[in-house]
Amino acid sequence: MHLSCWVRGLVFATVLLGSIFVRFGVCTNLFGLGVCASLFGLGAMFTQQPQDLVVVAGQPVTLPCSIPGYHGVVLWIKDGLALGVGRDLSGYPRYTVIGDHSTGEHHLRIQRVELMDDAVFECQAIQAAMRSRPARLTVLVPPEDPVISGGPVVSLRAGDPLNLTCHADNAKPAASIIWIRNGEVLNGAMYSKTLLRDGRRESTVSTLYLSASNIETGQQIICRASNKAVPNGKETSVNIDIQHLPLVNLSVEPQPILEGNLVKFHCSAKANPPVTLYRWAKGGNVIKEVSGDTYEVIVDHSFFTEPVSCEVTNPLGSTNISRNVDVYFGPRMSAEPQSLQVDLGSDAVFNCAWTGNPSLTIVWMKRGSGVVLSNENILTLKAVRQEDAGKYVCRAVVPRVGAGEKEVSLTVNGPPTISSTQTHQALHGEKGEIKCFIRSTPPPDRIAWSWKETVLESGTSGRYTVETVSTEEGVISTLTMSNIVPADFQTIYNCTAWNSFGSDTEIIRLKEQGGSQGSTGSTFSTSTLWWPWFYV
Repeated sequence: MHLSCWVRGLVFATVLLGSIFVRFGVCTNLFGLGVCASLFGLGAMFTQQPQDLVVVAGQPVTLPCSIPGYHGVVLWIKDGLALGVGRDLSGYPRYTVIGDHSTGEHHLRIQRVELMDDAVFECQAIQAAMRSRPARLTVLVPPEDPVISGGPVVSLRAGDPLNLTCHADNAKPAASIIWIRNGEVLNGAMYSKTLLRDGRRESTVSTLYLSASNIETGQQIICRASNKAVPNGKETSVNIDIQHLPLVNLSVEPQPILEGNLVKFHCSAKANPPVTLYRWAKGGNVIKEVSGDTYEVIVDHSFFTEPVSCEVTNPLGSTNISRNVDVYFGPRMSAEPQSLQVDLGSDAVFNCAWTGNPSLTIVWMKRGSGVVLSNENILTLKAVRQEDAGKYVCRAVVPRVGAGEKEVSLTVNGPPTISSTQTHQALHGEKGEIKCFIRSTPPPDRIAWSWKETVLESGTSGRYTVETVSTEEGVISTLTMSNIVPADFQTIYNCTAWNSFGSDTEIIRLKEQGGSQGSTGSTFSTSTLWWPWFYV
């Protein structure tokens, strides 16, 4: 190997020296070889010279060089350095000297041009001391396939802007990048380029910003990179995937519906990414036995006030929607009225609240009376009297659905009221009794019978005995007399009762049974209330 190099160098040096001697007219005596001008074709001229060329990397190219009549050594020079002697370009496997040597053709053929071939080339005829014009071989390098960061699918959350970055690397000259959507070029992209270490190729980066209002899911956006090597460009694309929380609609069928019937809830959702979970609740309480998008249930009144909710979840979060059911149901009491005990002359206020669907009607009445006292929740009785005491009814009606009622009592605090039968009769010599009925709120503190000089509240005194019995309606006081004598039919008997509000007295007389004379048996009282079950 070393010998071959030495010989090649010697030949090359000899040729160079020969060219020098030819230039100075001493060709004929060069080393005694008898070389003359006619041997090398001293008067030869270039008929073809290399021209400036632009070629795309990877393509072949031929640089022409023709010197008819010249038979000397031809050198190809690249950026000032010889590629080899004559047709021997063994140091450059892709380089070949082609053409008919005998006719002076010494064309340089380059297979698969590379960036390193971007240089200035010359063809030199050594013995004729000629060189061609310098020819610039410009090598164009197409960009590598463009790449959009995050592709081929770019996902973003609804409401967020879109930022896309496209790289087109290792191009000569630097690639130009455009963005295309729906066949239209998108303007406003930012553009930058970076020179690589080889000082020739460049990489290009383009960034596109689109506001949230200017993008839609499913759109395709193209990045096209081009330079002189690929004027039609290279493309890549991304699809836009806009992700969002579930969009939920909750339907209820059928509506309206009567309590006790079947209702179907359907929770339809659009979500990206897809739905991962459905969760149902009623009135805030989770319904664990239901997990899909449908819930069927027999409804009652509670569905009217306690909404059913459907919560739909995807990887971005959850959306909750709720609906009440238009359930028809009869009256249900929401505020129960309470019985009242008020002082005589005060106001009595009852409050009675119902719920029902459709809208209900409320009626207040006193038991036993057909008079409507109020159609509101509240019944107010002004300055009550003792005759206002009794039972009151709050009634609610839902048309074509049902009705309900609640009864309360009004008790009026006041002086006792005493009543008795019109006639008390007895037989001479027999046992007899007279009764008085005391109605009193609060209960009587004291009840006493009096006649002549005698007062008896309880127990026995001679022929007389007093007994008192309490009932739900009031107190019954009975004065019993044994061995009736004529004077008993002439005596006036007083029944008196007291409480903290005052007193009342009844005057009662006995009438001899079967007699035609004497007392009429009539009674006298500050109040007149007759109780038929006192009749004898």
